[in-house]
Amino acid sequence: MARRSPALFAWALCGTLDIVYAAVSSLVQGGTVSSMLHAVASGPFGDGARNWGIGGDIAGLATHYAIMGAMVAAWFFVARRWAALTAWPWWLTGTFYGLLLYYIMNGIVLPLRFGSPFPPVDLVKGAVALFPHIFFVGWPCAWLTRKDAR
Repeated sequence: MARRSPALFAWALCGTLDIVYAAVSSLVQGGTVSSMLHAVASGPFGDGARNWGIGGDIAGLATHYAIMGAMVAAWFFVARRWAALTAWPWWLTGTFYGLLLYYIMNGIVLPLRFGSPFPPVDLVKGAVALFPHIFFVGWPCAWLTRKDAR
């Protein structure tokens, strides 16, 4: 019987948790899921992606899962080579990884692409952006690679 890959499972889990969170956040803020996905697609495809209709939705979803694939793959690559990540408490390493991802995305990627300020002017929005990096990416990745999971 074939063994399931924890990295593929983590990619699907983290990607789904994060996109559901983004969709709900978008709706709570008065936006739409489609406009959120178009905004994600506009990162690599430019501002024109905001007018792509369903194509923009698909491109945004594909972009989201591609980014999540990179985040999860980076964790599993390092965790398999650095035993401390699986020996230390999962919630600690997962929190640190989530903070690192938050900094990379909000301190480097978004300012370079969209000119977003870092640190954020609105600290509440900054915390809202930090939450999924820790709880929906860092923690699941760390949990799935904890030492007693092997």
